[in-house]
Amino acid sequence: MNKHLTTRGARLAAGLAAVALTATACGGDAEEAATAAGGTSAGGDCESVNLGFIPSWTDGLSMAHLWDNVLTEQGIEVEMTEIADAAPLYAGLAGGDVDVYPSAWSEVTHAAYMEEYGDQIEDLGAWYEGAKLTFAVPEYTDIESIADLAGNAEMFDGRIVGIEPGAGLTATTKDSVMPAYGLEEDYTLVESSTTAMLAELQAATDANEDIVVTLWRPFWANSEFPVKDLADPEGALGDSEALHTLAREGFAADCADVASMMEAATLTDEQYGSLENLVVNEYGEGRYDEAVDAWLEENPDFMESLQA
Repeated sequence: MNKHLTTRGARLAAGLAAVALTATACGGDAEEAATAAGGTSAGGDCESVNLGFIPSWTDGLSMAHLWDNVLTEQGIEVEMTEIADAAPLYAGLAGGDVDVYPSAWSEVTHAAYMEEYGDQIEDLGAWYEGAKLTFAVPEYTDIESIADLAGNAEMFDGRIVGIEPGAGLTATTKDSVMPAYGLEEDYTLVESSTTAMLAELQAATDANEDIVVTLWRPFWANSEFPVKDLADPEGALGDSEALHTLAREGFAADCADVASMMEAATLTDEQYGSLENLVVNEYGEGRYDEAVDAWLEENPDFMESLQA
């Protein structure tokens, strides 16, 4: 997975064994050091906010850069921390190493992490409704349901191409979907990364070959590639859910104005789709700021809504 850290303030890095953030204070006194480490000064004024996100999940990438733009314009130093997997991100949030996770699948996909860490996390509300996990195949593949995978393993070389090992989607696939549809003997779930999954999907569709991948909505790949969702008659992938903004314990008290804006934020399917398309496809890595500027120009009501 490519690692790209972007910040208009200090640059932080995620630790390998745990989420350990290294921040550099502008000055040398204790209050400034506390601000850099925890996002607030002793007086409670919000001077900096650390946003933690999983860059391969482009809802998190897009929302992190949207908030980077919005908060920077408010004079707040924004620190961006990319973390490869959900488990260390939730642990970092619960431990106070990360201030905000701006796009959490906390209701269903990451429910296990909320059960473990939820008492140490503040939920600032949902910004998007109707997210869901999916299995997908190319439009030309002659099956319509996950149930059709049973008995057709040879079409897919016995492989279900998945994403990161620690992703909620990966756990749901192994623990719920494969047992529910009797796929455990004939299929292997390939666990790698979102980037690797998309590369395989690209290669298969370019060659007009069959492939089954784990996907989700909202995600730009659903419109970028000629794929279709497979029906899930057993409901093994779980219900649809909202995407939430989560914060470390005490964040709303420390950063009341920022928390209020995040609580007020909502995006329609059309608004989110255009944001993600600009960030991921039209502008891309290295030009995220330009992408968000373009989106805000097209969606002036978003900024107005934050002041409600």
